[in-house]
Amino acid sequence: MTNCFSIPSALQLNAIPAFNDNYIWVLHNTEQAVVVDPGDAQPVLAFLAQHQLQLTTILITHHHKDHVGGISQLLQHWPATTVYGPAQESIPLRTQAVHDQDKIQLAALGCELEVLSVPGHTAGHVAYFGRSDQGEPFLFCGDTLFSGGCGRLFEGTATQMLASLNKLTALPPQTLVCCAHEYTLSNLNWALEVEPNNSDLHDYYQQAAALRAAQQPTLPSTIGLELRINPFLRTHIPAVQLSASNYCSGRASNDSEVFAQLREWKNNA
Repeated sequence: MTNCFSIPSALQLNAIPAFNDNYIWVLHNTEQAVVVDPGDAQPVLAFLAQHQLQLTTILITHHHKDHVGGISQLLQHWPATTVYGPAQESIPLRTQAVHDQDKIQLAALGCELEVLSVPGHTAGHVAYFGRSDQGEPFLFCGDTLFSGGCGRLFEGTATQMLASLNKLTALPPQTLVCCAHEYTLSNLNWALEVEPNNSDLHDYYQQAAALRAAQQPTLPSTIGLELRINPFLRTHIPAVQLSASNYCSGRASNDSEVFAQLREWKNNA
């Protein structure tokens, strides 16, 4: 099952479930489609066939197999597809290496994407920020930002990841956050331990739980919502700092150290 999220324009945004908890995002009009992080080709091929869409572009955020595993099979069906991926990582069948602040023109969809370098989860991880032809902002952030959480630090440092998250939270608060995994309820259970008195967090948990009970995605989120409920974006909040220091039995001296404490806590949750 896929779910469609309307952007105020001719564009549509769909989350295609894959594996146990991945989402492959598709941005499309009535004719052409852009696919983000296709770890599995089969659900993408089925979606494209169902909606009679031509695949023109693949966007890759980082090199992990559950994000790149379907590229080869998709190119067998759509050999003219352009594959964009981070220049600092080895991306199979990549045709366009991208760097921070690069612009990608999606002329057929009437929008432009900006590449954002967001290292932390992997060394060369990128995100893609764009606006519809009506100005609605959206973000494909891979495994850097999750709703209520963030990616593990497989190749980067806490300081790098915090800087990457700060770059994302500087985007407009209404920006749709298209994460690559359905981790929301697990993240929120942990976030409630960090900030048990956060009323926004309690409200959001109830909404997310109802969506999952109905087998609906909790995503996309928004930057504004994440700033209110995501502990990794709230390292400056005294209640978050206190919880982190209590867990790690030591007071952090700056936001990067608070982030590192939170990341260790979440890793063990």
